[in-house]
Amino acid sequence: MSTKNIALIAGGFTGEYEVSINSARNIAANLDPAKFKIYTVLITRADWFYDTGHQHISIDKNDFSLTLDGEKIKFDFAFITVHGTPGEDGKLQGYFDMLGIPYNTCDATTSAITMNKAFTKTLVHGIHGLNAAKSMQLHRKDGHDAATIAANLKFPLFIKPNNGGSSVGMSKVHNIAGLPEALEKAFHEDDQVLVEEFIKGREYSRGIARLKGKIVVLPATEIISHKEFFDYEAKYTAGASEEITPADLSDEQNEKIADILTEIYLRLNCKGMVRIDFILLEGSQDFYFIEVNTTPGQSSASLIPQQVRAAGMDLMEFYGDLISPPAP
Repeated sequence: MSTKNIALIAGGFTGEYEVSINSARNIAANLDPAKFKIYTVLITRADWFYDTGHQHISIDKNDFSLTLDGEKIKFDFAFITVHGTPGEDGKLQGYFDMLGIPYNTCDATTSAITMNKAFTKTLVHGIHGLNAAKSMQLHRKDGHDAATIAANLKFPLFIKPNNGGSSVGMSKVHNIAGLPEALEKAFHEDDQVLVEEFIKGREYSRGIARLKGKIVVLPATEIISHKEFFDYEAKYTAGASEEITPADLSDEQNEKIADILTEIYLRLNCKGMVRIDFILLEGSQDFYFIEVNTTPGQSSASLIPQQVRAAGMDLMEFYGDLISPPAP
């Protein structure tokens, strides 16, 4: 069996560059070397390159190839693990579609849509058992009258960049006085901002992937933040949050949630692995949708690797299945 050349694509143009590098390192360590020859390709605004350890060799973007020691290497597959733009918002996906190179993530359309929180909520609206927090979408060029927001939505409110792939620029606001500063912080990250009612409850995140042609829902992780909410700092600071995998959910809850997540995955036409964040409303069984992550973190401590291990699955096999679809 010949090995496939895999371009493991990391980096990107956001503050999550280093997180992406850690994801790539873990994926590379868990891909079967007998099946795959891995080339980690780093993407920055200045260059796309392969680091040999001695030099940076630029990728030829005309055909996404690499010339090493006079030999031209073409890739059988692109494994994208860039968080935020251009790997999570459909840009790289569109490029690979044009070149005919298969990849592990959702397609360009789904990637672009799921980066927009307001669009995503509109598309999943109406799925049985799924609720979404009441919200308003604001645009930088419009007026942002705090009184209008306060009249339409109940405090406390979450203010967040609409297109943020990460948790940067988020605030929780308890009264009208806090709105202007929170809006300014979010507009610093994006031209569109989502203001939504805070749902009090327990927060969960759960991976879902199509493996060997079947949709597999991984065990849930409960996220208990020691900060007021699970923001960028809570996500990446040791001890700022607890992650419990598998989460303490009844069989009935697990089954109901898995059905809702499967429906979201199908409705959004997801491919490969995604992670869906949600809240169970306090004192009820009501499921509230937060967002879909189409290139979720893959460092060894990240949620999906935790969930794969909790399911008793082999991480090497899991990543391998994302690359090698079943024979028709």
